[in-house]
Amino acid sequence: MKKINLSEVKEKVKQAVQDANFLIDKDLKGRIQECLPCEESSAGQEVLRQILQNADIAAQEKLALCQDTGLAVFFIEMGEKVKLEYAGFKSLHDAISQGTVEGYGEGYLRKSVCDPLSRKNTGDNTPVFIHWDVVAGDVFKVTFMAKGGGAENMSALKMMPPSAGAKGIEDFVVETVSKAGPNPCPPTVVGVGIGGNFDTSALLAKKALLRKPVGSPHSDPVYADMEKRILERINKLGIGPMGLGGRTTSLAVHIVSHPCHIASFPVAVNINCHSHRIVEIDF
Repeated sequence: MKKINLSEVKEKVKQAVQDANFLIDKDLKGRIQECLPCEESSAGQEVLRQILQNADIAAQEKLALCQDTGLAVFFIEMGEKVKLEYAGFKSLHDAISQGTVEGYGEGYLRKSVCDPLSRKNTGDNTPVFIHWDVVAGDVFKVTFMAKGGGAENMSALKMMPPSAGAKGIEDFVVETVSKAGPNPCPPTVVGVGIGGNFDTSALLAKKALLRKPVGSPHSDPVYADMEKRILERINKLGIGPMGLGGRTTSLAVHIVSHPCHIASFPVAVNINCHSHRIVEIDF
């Protein structure tokens, strides 16, 4: 049985929220570097170079990659044989929340959480958003995502008729990215959730963004081909880096699917900006 001390969880979460905002993922950086010589637009090339330069400065100076340091979103896989050692914390949720508060505070990261009507800021970037999966064995995996508002606002969900098929999926994803234009700060990573039900499809789309390395194909050739087709269509839209024109509108399209009702065909699109701030926390 694996034992997890919640003091360790809090400390690692505190570090992860800062790392995600200061350090660009190596795979993502490599993907941007690969796109640079292929970008035909001079403005697009300059934006890609500035994105890479910004990443270097953020890492060296411990400054946020973007002023929008995002909502604190966590994905947890917890085995049934994992034992938590509470160490003065009320719960795992409590430890994650405290780590988030301290990480955002010590890192001088912007707090972006507010009441939906009054718009009063909570002041510490909580509450956190946690998605739980109970799994077999003694697995304990925590992944953090800093989800900015600009990209999140451009996401979409559609309950399509089953007859829409693969073409309906592809058209909807491309249409969503086209309508988003420069707002999600391209080049983006596009997560697509297919199937499940209304709420599950949205979560699948967000989970699709977690795939590593960025741009790696789906394990199922059918979905891998769909990802490739969608990405090619997106990069022919001409939106380009930061919307200034070019072929590098998206760096990758990742799909996650799930069985659904015979009368339903939900499809969701969740978009991440070029910083794509995701950190896996090791235990």
